[in-house]
Amino acid sequence: MSFNDPTDTGPLTLEQFVRALPKVELHCHLFGAVRRQTFSELSARAGHPVSAEEIEAFYTRGEKPVGVLRVLRALDAVLIRQPDDLYRITYEYLQDAWQHGVAYSEFFWNPTGTVRVSGIAYDAAQDAIVRAIVDAERDIGIIGRLIPSIDREASPDEALSMVQWMLQHPAPQVVGIGMDYRENDRPPELFKTAYRLAREAGLKTTAHAGEFGMPWNNVATAIDLLQVDRVDHGYTIVDNPALLQRCIERGLIFTVVPTNSYYLRTLPPQRWAQDHPIRQMLAAGLRLHPNTDDPTLHLVTPTGAWLMMLQLGADIDALRGFMLNGLDAAWMAPALRERWHREWPARFDALRARLLS
Repeated sequence: MSFNDPTDTGPLTLEQFVRALPKVELHCHLFGAVRRQTFSELSARAGHPVSAEEIEAFYTRGEKPVGVLRVLRALDAVLIRQPDDLYRITYEYLQDAWQHGVAYSEFFWNPTGTVRVSGIAYDAAQDAIVRAIVDAERDIGIIGRLIPSIDREASPDEALSMVQWMLQHPAPQVVGIGMDYRENDRPPELFKTAYRLAREAGLKTTAHAGEFGMPWNNVATAIDLLQVDRVDHGYTIVDNPALLQRCIERGLIFTVVPTNSYYLRTLPPQRWAQDHPIRQMLAAGLRLHPNTDDPTLHLVTPTGAWLMMLQLGADIDALRGFMLNGLDAAWMAPALRERWHREWPARFDALRARLLS
């Protein structure tokens, strides 16, 4: 069941209700959305540089899950070899998201690895991803937008090069920049020049900060120095009540990930839902929007991510708020945002009326 094509008017289970809700997705990594079958086929084509056992481990999510960065690096290093590979994984991701009510998705891609490691020129890579976005909108109706993302494990000069590539090859489907990969020892201020160039060029900005238990200072730097339009993760903001309150008053939206590996790994399972900072962020009144991050590697769907928010203190009314927060945080055309602000609450109410008690 997708949000714009209900199959009946009968009662809905909670899962069916959440799946049918109209949604945007704002925090998803393209390489973290690769279908397992596609990963296996890419490996087979390359002569099996990644063994079946390794692939099995990549797509296994244990009680204490390890991070997924090694999988993303493997894709750049040995599997992605031509633009059509990027087309395929983009189109398949958008197909999968649509099946869970996602009408609009802004997703991350790290060009530095694609250009420097995979050996695909930026313009050719971007063109392939954009072509998949255009085809998916034509074929199934989902709107996709691309966010090239700084690899913070690379140098600030590489980040600047990435933004320059974007400016040399503009496309309406490419709406802003992000920043991700391992935050430890790679604070946001290292990349202030790249962010300044992006802002001056009219690009929107976001950044991963406060992930991996990294201090609230990184969140503050992303907001105040990089001047991001929204924050990805941001969990350690709860350690600074003054910063938290400032973000609440400003209405800044945080794209959170309930399947974040760090907290699943470091919090006791019996305390995860009670002690997760998302619960504190929600209770404080911070504007949140739930996302999948790396859906196939985290073994989660948009439906599953939203359902997990109910374990973290959200109620049905909060789901309505997440839906509207997503529209406000998205870098979409104002006319589309206004139309969906009119249409989606009515859709939410109609679905809620069918929700089984």
